[in-house]
Amino acid sequence: MSFLGIDLGTGSLKVAIVDEDGHERAAASVAYGLETPHAGWAETSVQTWWRALCEAAARLPDGLRREVKAIGLSGQMHGVVLIDETGNAVRPAMLWPDTRARTLLDAWPEPQPNPVAPGMAGPLLRWIVLHEPESARRTRWALQPKDWLRVALGGAVATDPSDACATALADPDGTWDAALIERLGIPHEWFPPLGPSYAAAGVLSQSAAQALGLRAGIVLATGAADTPCAALGSGIARDGDALLTTGTGGQIVVLAEHEPQAVKGLHRYRAASDHWYRMAAMQNVGIALERARGWLCYEWSDAYAEAFGEHANHGSEINANAAAAAAPLTFLPYLTGERTPWLNPAARGGWLGLALDHTRGAMMRAAFEGVAFSLRAGLDAIRASGATVTSLKLAGGGSVDARWRQLLADALDAELHAVDCPNAAPRGAAILGGIASGRWHAHDLAALAPGATHVASPRGDRALAERYARFLDLYGRVESWFDAPPGA
Repeated sequence: MSFLGIDLGTGSLKVAIVDEDGHERAAASVAYGLETPHAGWAETSVQTWWRALCEAAARLPDGLRREVKAIGLSGQMHGVVLIDETGNAVRPAMLWPDTRARTLLDAWPEPQPNPVAPGMAGPLLRWIVLHEPESARRTRWALQPKDWLRVALGGAVATDPSDACATALADPDGTWDAALIERLGIPHEWFPPLGPSYAAAGVLSQSAAQALGLRAGIVLATGAADTPCAALGSGIARDGDALLTTGTGGQIVVLAEHEPQAVKGLHRYRAASDHWYRMAAMQNVGIALERARGWLCYEWSDAYAEAFGEHANHGSEINANAAAAAAPLTFLPYLTGERTPWLNPAARGGWLGLALDHTRGAMMRAAFEGVAFSLRAGLDAIRASGATVTSLKLAGGGSVDARWRQLLADALDAELHAVDCPNAAPRGAAILGGIASGRWHAHDLAALAPGATHVASPRGDRALAERYARFLDLYGRVESWFDAPPGA
């Protein structure tokens, strides 16, 4: 008996098969890109997602696929997929980095229970109603990405509190805010009913089973958003447990037994279990590093080598030299705006302090530091809210290099423990499938936690702390410039 977890991410789809003891037996992933048909837009065709799922499933062993008893789903948060009465997508999915609705945020006046960003379903759906009336006319359901995938697999039209509460259209507990939806002019019938993340929500259809090499009729769990799934898969189970995930974006999650107080700049969302969590959400982690690497014409191995020094792990001298070379150079990574802590969709990035003697390596080092500093700014917001965070579990494909991990520990001033599970989000999704099928119960979650390996301790790097102060000062100086009209 085993369980399949599917994680529908922004830049890749991952699958993992977990056995009845919670151990990962096999995993696969398929990458894809974002589409940007206009400046500020971020879209993906749902057929891209479906092809990636079929390809990823085909990479799993046939024998293990035949043993799968249930499927759980995890998906990128905030974006939206519009489907018609027959289940076909009305248009490409709109995703969380999308900023086309940034001028519509005045419909969410402060104070709000959670920060509102233009790439959330609420602003995007308001944009659709205003600018694409034909798409609105054809729409029957407005779904979160993982909910679209469950429907495509043959499951029920539904969603869960962890995704609903992050749409800017629901109360903090995930209940749809009917009055807000009506005021925005969005049809209330577009929104699916809610159920627990671990509830059964239909079964796998014959056609989907044939496409994926699975047995038809197996249980589909409602599923959850990717951040709470990654927390679940990483073993975040107790009040105060903290997790850092790095991928296209970055999230810092701190679990809470009860609803946290509202704090400006921070999100308080429902977990995949019956808990809550505080979250700092940073939009520009892997996406910013990948773009900087491309601009500088690096292969990844060379980017790390020249930014950190080939022998950075064998002593501090070369690492210190690399840092000193970048000391007067600051990189703001806000290529897609930023959420925590600035709540500024107009924020933008770039290098400042360039001199003739700067090398590509110094520019790449500054990019790594800028991303680490953006994560520190998010963690500082969590700490300012009253949470004590001295240690974080670490998950996500963007955090495997030892030199990058050390920089993160130094920048965050926190111990880092890498979760001994490279696929935390699909593992969490698979656990939800196991609960939906009756194999586990919610009280089993702590016992299912994977091991974690200590990978880095903060070294009290004073020079790095000074560069972080410089980073914050630079952002504060240029913030008003980002949104200034030409010629102002």
